[in-house]
Amino acid sequence: MDRLRLGAAMVLVLAALTTAAALADNVQLQARVAQIKSAIAANKQMLAQYTWQQFETVSVKGDIKKQETYQVQIGPDGQQQKALESEQAQSGRPHGIKHRISEDYEKYGNQIAALAQSYAQPDPGKIQYLYQQGQVTLGSAGAPNTAAVVIHNYVKQGDSVTLVFNTALKAMLSVNVATYLSDPSDAVTIAGQFAQLADGTNYVQNLTINGSSKSLTVQQANSNFQKR
Repeated sequence: MDRLRLGAAMVLVLAALTTAAALADNVQLQARVAQIKSAIAANKQMLAQYTWQQFETVSVKGDIKKQETYQVQIGPDGQQQKALESEQAQSGRPHGIKHRISEDYEKYGNQIAALAQSYAQPDPGKIQYLYQQGQVTLGSAGAPNTAAVVIHNYVKQGDSVTLVFNTALKAMLSVNVATYLSDPSDAVTIAGQFAQLADGTNYVQNLTINGSSKSLTVQQANSNFQKR
């Protein structure tokens, strides 16, 4: 009987410890989500004050097919507006290297680049909604003053978004996404690194988008920020 009582007591203790750990994790997650939402909302207004250049490279199996420079700004709808500035021409070929990529690859590159923009600047309202739906969990940041959260089903069913956040600077450090185009077999991965301007404005410095079905990669580098 004493053994039974001891066993029951141990079960109760383990259950209490598990419940306490779960509550602590939930409190930490709630705090991280609140921090990230607040930082993203404030930064969106700061970034809207700027225009900048985006240098884009499209390659297939490592072979560069197209390079272009865009002027970028945030439009009234909160989305990026891009205007083509220049296209890098291949020496001795007046039509440039753009004509070395087929329409099919061109369309695919545009599709995965557009998909990436759905993830590059996360929406605070959507993060809150998914948190309430139990679709946000704590991730592993692995460095001091950093926190990570993993968001599931952000744009498409079955996708995942890992946000790494600097808790001291209150700024995004990176975003890593596993998603797809038309169906999960057409996998797309997105990796973005963030940086800060002198006034603390957080921006995507580099974005790499890989489309597996066509071995196509789009790389975007943002620089030359100027206030409007």
